[in-house]
Amino acid sequence: MRRTLCVVVLTLGVAAAAVPASAQSGSSFSIYMGGFTPAPLDARGSDDVIFQNNAFLSTFNRQRGIDINQFNGFTIGGEYLIALGRNFEGGLGVGWYQRTVPVLYTDSVNANGDEIVQDIKLRIVPFSATFRFLPLSHGSPVQPYIGAGVGVLTYRYSETGEFIDNRNQIFVDNFTASGAATGPMVLGGVRFATGPMAFGGEIRWQDGKADLPKDQGFAGSKIDLGGFNYLFTVNFRF
Repeated sequence: MRRTLCVVVLTLGVAAAAVPASAQSGSSFSIYMGGFTPAPLDARGSDDVIFQNNAFLSTFNRQRGIDINQFNGFTIGGEYLIALGRNFEGGLGVGWYQRTVPVLYTDSVNANGDEIVQDIKLRIVPFSATFRFLPLSHGSPVQPYIGAGVGVLTYRYSETGEFIDNRNQIFVDNFTASGAATGPMVLGGVRFATGPMAFGGEIRWQDGKADLPKDQGFAGSKIDLGGFNYLFTVNFRF
């Protein structure tokens, strides 16, 4: 996975070196923030841990099953953008997303009638290498763009609280997994330039599935880290 990102970084570096300095329009740094919406349940695959949890766990706002929208959350990040001529640029970035969702067992309760509850927590830190096409060039006051690239999606997933074992005994524990997955990214947006700064919006799709450790006893063997990012961007050119 790191090797894939290194290859893309090297490719961007070679491309930047191949473009004459006179044809380049400088570099910039972009800060983004917005919302991340994970892949829906019906697109996650039967081996996904959240898909499997849906069979016996429920979020508090639903009678049965997990509401995947409860995992929608805030995301923030930054990118260093390298101009490649008038109409192209490469980018290297990193982002951050984290969300904790309380859940309960759908059809089981404690002996005293209390719900059996736990917290599902997911953190994703995507490292990205992207390539953009700007049809109106870097110098235009309005700069629409489309692009694609690759992301290394590092993650930490945990389930903490009360659990039921195969003897129907309730116990308290914490199960944690971490790792990374490599997958494609596709993006599109527009920037509005005001001097050395530009403000805009972007939609970014990411994809990637990671293997979960078998010794933790999760309901699924994988976790889907894909979804859509809806972003507000601020770009500083230098």
